[in-house]
Amino acid sequence: MNQATSTAVLPRGATALFAVACGTAVANVYFAQPLLVALGNEFAISPAALGTIVTLTQIGYGLGLFLIVPLGDLLAPRRLITTQLLLLAAALLFVATTTTATALLVGMAALGMLAVVTQSLVACAASFTEPARRGRVVGVVTSGVVTGILLARTVSGLLGDLAGWRSVYLTSAALTCVSALALHRVIPPRGTPAPALGYGRLLTSTVRLFTRERLPRLRALFALLVFAAFSTLWSSVTLVLSDPPMSLPSTAIGAFGLLGAAGALAANVAGRLNDRGHANRTTGFGLALLTLSWLPLALTRQSLWALAAGVILLDLAVQAVHVTNQSLIHALHPDAGSRLIGGYMVFYSIGSAVGALAATTLYAAAGWSAVCVLGAGFSGLALVLWAFTRNGAARPVERRERCIA
Repeated sequence: MNQATSTAVLPRGATALFAVACGTAVANVYFAQPLLVALGNEFAISPAALGTIVTLTQIGYGLGLFLIVPLGDLLAPRRLITTQLLLLAAALLFVATTTTATALLVGMAALGMLAVVTQSLVACAASFTEPARRGRVVGVVTSGVVTGILLARTVSGLLGDLAGWRSVYLTSAALTCVSALALHRVIPPRGTPAPALGYGRLLTSTVRLFTRERLPRLRALFALLVFAAFSTLWSSVTLVLSDPPMSLPSTAIGAFGLLGAAGALAANVAGRLNDRGHANRTTGFGLALLTLSWLPLALTRQSLWALAAGVILLDLAVQAVHVTNQSLIHALHPDAGSRLIGGYMVFYSIGSAVGALAATTLYAAAGWSAVCVLGAGFSGLALVLWAFTRNGAARPVERRERCIA
């Protein structure tokens, strides 16, 4: 969001609405995970290729982050966010009514591209908040994102068993339309017009921000590795739980997502710690916890309790690092918040896509133990990167009065 926008203030209670809207939007990226087996059966997609569904969704998400989210620094937020939500509803309807595998994959890519409205909402909420409270507000809004991710798996598993996978996307389309109406009424209109900046310059300035500044580059690399580990778990755990001897239904598989509710708590706490200047320690602790989470996860075939413990640790760690990353990056250039967060999230999307494709392929070839080694490798590499760069991974930044264009 641009500097002019930041002179307005969100109405009281709007932060909660932003959190709910973010959760509703981001859930669409994760609905397919408990439904992979059902989608594979209906569209004749082999188990080794099921990761393509998640990967294309993440590729679409990455494109949207680079091509759509930066528009928040150029266009009025209310108009941009409302339009994105209505187009997302249309993409959901397309997926819900598709009849071929090719159309399904195209629809998933479009759905992912439009689901980036989540990041537009995060940037919007941050831009309407004074700096002293920004970390706390980003934490609350991000806790909505976490909750949406968790409920996505549970709701899609439940609805998939009760009414078929198509009902998941039809229900989400209706909720997305409701979110568009509510946010149109709550988001303040822009006051002073934004300075003229063409779309091409807007995109090139996003690249320039990352090439000039060390902090967003480091935080983006953390995001790539952290979400590669996150996607490694959630893209393959459906397969191991649905295979014999467990053979769990979609509802039971989706219910494991609720165990990551600690992630919502971690998001809120991490935001407060960032406001108090503890971003670097929070990052190190989160990455260490992420690496350790793969020890119980490796025992999933022997104990569902071990899986539960690993899920809690992993989601808690991921969200603590993610909130810290976003808070630090937005503070670097508040008037270019949409571009910075959009560029940062491109790396999130790349990591998620790589993790999904690698995990499902590796599971088909070598089994669950190999998948856990992969996830631990991503996590450990992120921890090593932090250890070697921690002196510059959360350095204080001076306020910038003017956006880099």
